[in-house]
Amino acid sequence: MPAKPARARRPRGAAESLASIVLTFEAVIAFLGGLAIFGLEALPESVPQWWGVVGGVAVALLMLLTAGLVRYRWGIAVGWLLQLIVALGAFLVPALLFVAIIFGGMYAYATIKGSSLDRINAKRAASPTEPA
Repeated sequence: MPAKPARARRPRGAAESLASIVLTFEAVIAFLGGLAIFGLEALPESVPQWWGVVGGVAVALLMLLTAGLVRYRWGIAVGWLLQLIVALGAFLVPALLFVAIIFGGMYAYATIKGSSLDRINAKRAASPTEPA
């Protein structure tokens, strides 16, 4: 029985690859941030503290989902919204501001520089090759 030929993978641009990597790593940090909110009992007394863990898990899952959607322009925008949510977590645990600055900077670099690299690569692919 002949083996099926491997299906070709969809080509990914630099912006998509870099943004998805940043969001995937940040998902782990978002989960740990939720644990920190729970452990430090940073939520108001009227809110059960276990909501800190639920919020951390929810943000982490949204980041993982968004990492798969950054091929679309709206996926990049959702990633920015998630960066804002992490920054707002600094009202509960001020150390999350440091996380927001570091990962927000990496996400900015991934999306801006990645898009620039994608444009350069598209221009190179579109131009006729010069003889050596």
